Parts: sequence; structure tokens; C-alpha cells
Amino acid sequence: MKGLELARRFWESCGAPVLERDFPDLLPKIAVGLCGSGSECFGYDDEVSRDHDFEPGFCLFLPGEDEVDRRTAFLLERAYAALPKEFGGFTRERMSPVGGNRHGVIRAADFFLSKCGSPDGELSLYEWLRVPESALAEAVNGEIFRDDGGAFTHVREKLAAMPEDIVKKRLAGQLVRLKQAGPYNYPRALAHGETAAAQLSAVEFTDAAMRAVFLLNRRYMPYYKWSFRALRELETLSSLADSFEYLLCSDNGEDAAKTKLAVIGDICALLAAEVRRQGFADPTSTADDDPEALGYAVNAGIRDGEVRALHIFAGV
Repeated sequence: MKGLELARRFWESCGAPVLERDFPDLLPKIAVGLCGSGSECFGYDDEVSRDHDFEPGFCLFLPGEDEVDRRTAFLLERAYAALPKEFGGFTRERMSPVGGNRHGVIRAADFFLSKCGSPDGELSLYEWLRVPESALAEAVNGEIFRDDGGAFTHVREKLAAMPEDIVKKRLAGQLVRLKQAGPYNYPRALAHGETAAAQLSAVEFTDAAMRAVFLLNRRYMPYYKWSFRALRELETLSSLADSFEYLLCSDNGEDAAKTKLAVIGDICALLAAEVRRQGFADPTSTADDDPEALGYAVNAGIRDGEVRALHIFAGV
């Protein structure tokens, strides 16, 4: 059973009846679900994942103390701790006395503050540039089972919609970065006889290109160990996953290097076509597929003058 399904069943079978009986006035004020850190919040958990931090559990997100005071929060914590210790064939872990648990009673403001640096999801354009996409992914992943007031869901919706100027700034930086790492530095490192440096160039190129693909899908790239899983689920350019895997896993001998350079060129061409298709650069021009030139063209299309004037790597 997947963690999200286990969490929903545990809530519906064990959690909801307790809250409806003992905290009926509280239910309209809280959000219930499972999101945040952990493979189960992305739906990527499997048998290997269950060796740590896997249990029947859900999150109870509370508003500020003006709506739910500390005593009520404490009583709710006790009620959550008293829920069955086993469910669905899995055992719940002990609650940590010093915090850090992924489940249970959590102030919504604390959750969002830990993910994006803002308790209510309000971010300036400069703050949007500083928040890692993997953290934003954790703020909007998973599933909310109940949110009568809608406040928690509203913040998640805000954070899921990265401003277009920020998409362009991040995309511009990744395009310039991948040009330097792949078409330029990979063959130069090989010419110097530095095969390790060449592989680092291939890794750098792959990371930048993957991030560009996520941006073109308007999706946040999660923590690296789940990036390929998420990449294969994207609607646009998900087919590049196999090419990226080849760049990372193949050697740098003469024959492989020639193939790698061809693969790098193909990826650049496909990215360029998609950048133009989405209107980030002149869609009628196919003469120049240079990712660096495209990156600066994307940057030139940023509406906010201050963001546009920032260093090209400000969003990287």
C-alpha cells in the first residue's frame, strides 16, 4: 500500500472519528492531509522506502494561536498520540519529544516557513529566486484530505504557480549553464585528457538541462534522488530521461564521447525548439539553436526591469 493511501485510510478510519467526537468545533479550522518531506508525499515510496520514516500517519495543520490556542493544540497532540499504534499492517513510530516529526499536529505557518521562508506563501520576486525548487515541491506535493476553510489549500495554490518572470529568469540561467557545461566544456575537457572533468561537465549539463525541462513543464524539480522518477511523469520532453541517463552512466572513451556529444547536441536542439514553441524566444527563427543565445533572449523577455537586470545566474 502506498503511503498516501495508508495516510488517507488511517485518517478516515481512526483520525476523523476522534476529531468529530472530541473536537467538532476545531474541524472547520484545520487542514488534514499528507505533504512535505518523504517519498510517500510524492507517491514514490516502495518496499525500499519503508526502512525509515514510514508509518500510518497524517498531518493536522493548524492556523495561528488567535484561532487555535496552545492548550487546544496540546490536547489535539495528545489525541493524535493516542491513535492506534498499528494500522494496515504497519506500526507507528514514537513521537519525538523534541519535534521533527513529519506527521501529527503542525502549525500551518511553521510548515510553510520551513519550506519557502514565508508563513503565508507571500514571496517577493527576489524571494522566489532564492527558494530551492525542491523545497517548493515539498510545499505543494501530497494530498489534502480535508480543508473546510480552504486557507491551507490557498497557500499551496499560490506556491504552485511560480511567477512567469521567475520561470524566465531560472530558465535563462539554466540555458546558459548547460551551454557552458555541455557543448563547450565537455569536448574541451576531453581534449585536455581530463576524463573526470569531462564527466563532471556531463553531469553539470544534465542537471541544468533537466531543470530546464521541469521549468518548461511549470513543475518543480524535486530532491535529486526523485528527479528522474518525476521527469518521466512530465508531459513535455519526458522522453529525454533516457538520454540524460546515458550521459550520466556511460564512460568517456573515444566512441562513447562521440555519442555523448551527439546526444548533447540533440538535447540542445529539442530544448531550443520547445523554448521557441512556448514563446520564450522568436518562434519563427530556427537558424540559431545556441542555448546561450536563447538564454539571453529569454532573459530579455522578463517584464520586471530589476529582475531582468540581475545576473543571468541569479535564478540558478
